[in-house]
Amino acid sequence: MKQFLPKPTVLIVLAATLLGLTVAAVAQEAPSLEVAVAAICQDVVDREPVDAGVSFAASVGTLYCFTKITGAQDPTKVTHVWYFGAEERARVELDVNSANWRTWSSKIIQEHEIGSWRVDILDAAGTVLKELQFEITQ
Repeated sequence: MKQFLPKPTVLIVLAATLLGLTVAAVAQEAPSLEVAVAAICQDVVDREPVDAGVSFAASVGTLYCFTKITGAQDPTKVTHVWYFGAEERARVELDVNSANWRTWSSKIIQEHEIGSWRVDILDAAGTVLKELQFEITQ
């Protein structure tokens, strides 16, 4: 004689199966990018930051935001968003083409732009991975 599961049991098993598949799909889509190294610096030489710091003279000229990104499963992008105070001053989209990738952006600093700055490092979805704060002094 055949035994059948009661309808509520079948629905619970079906719902649990679908929920498990949904959780697995979301886990696979979750961003795996990490900012292993991030620095505001005065130069990048041989793919490494030079003269990194959190305070720079107004006469610095150009600053760089250096990032080492790890964990990319496929080619993707990160974005460096430069802020002077609360005002966005530059947005630079950068390629990430392997699981261990170094990249950087630059910003010319005008001598009158004295005060608090920051660079937000965003993943392709716009999620902030890291925030770097620095200041420009007289």
